[in-house]
Amino acid sequence: MKLLRILLLPATLCFVMPALGQNIKTATNAAAPQAQTAQPATTLASALDHEVSAVEKLVTEAAEAMPEDKFNFSPESLNIPGSNYKGVRTFAVQVKHIATSNYFIWSGITGEKPPASLKDGNGPEDVKTKAEILSFLKDSFALGHKAAALLTPENMLQTPEHSKSTRLRLATFGVAHAFDHYGQMVEYLRMNGIVPPASQGKSN
Repeated sequence: MKLLRILLLPATLCFVMPALGQNIKTATNAAAPQAQTAQPATTLASALDHEVSAVEKLVTEAAEAMPEDKFNFSPESLNIPGSNYKGVRTFAVQVKHIATSNYFIWSGITGEKPPASLKDGNGPEDVKTKAEILSFLKDSFALGHKAAALLTPENMLQTPEHSKSTRLRLATFGVAHAFDHYGQMVEYLRMNGIVPPASQGKSN
């Protein structure tokens, strides 16, 4: 009888060990998705930073899509019958206006002074080339990310010094304003036969 048990032990282990291994593998796989899907909790700062990133991507890609020789384009040059585009901003000034406004709006949250070269909403006159304008634009959005990071539930309804708006209002208005002028950039691109990057690969 003892000999029979000894002979049966290897056969039993042949069935038990694979089953045990499968159970361990199944338990590991079941736990894996939970570890992979664990995400940091959303905060006010991270939610607003996401919005800044979204409009930054649209505006920056649209600016990059316009050829440099078209940066001074405005609809006024098309002489469309019945239209009234006289005096509207060129594409370059549209982009500089977004960047300038970013500085004026978001500096209210960070407490930093906008660059001294910013005299009005059209941006610095010495920033002229496509590369210079894109650099100016990207730096202004960097300030937006910095401003978003400073927002908390405790301070979002406070009005910073030298401002008439709350921090939350300044943060969201900066995003809304950039979206507004992004729409105008899209029209300028299409008037030059360019599909905006955000619309490429879609129905256009």
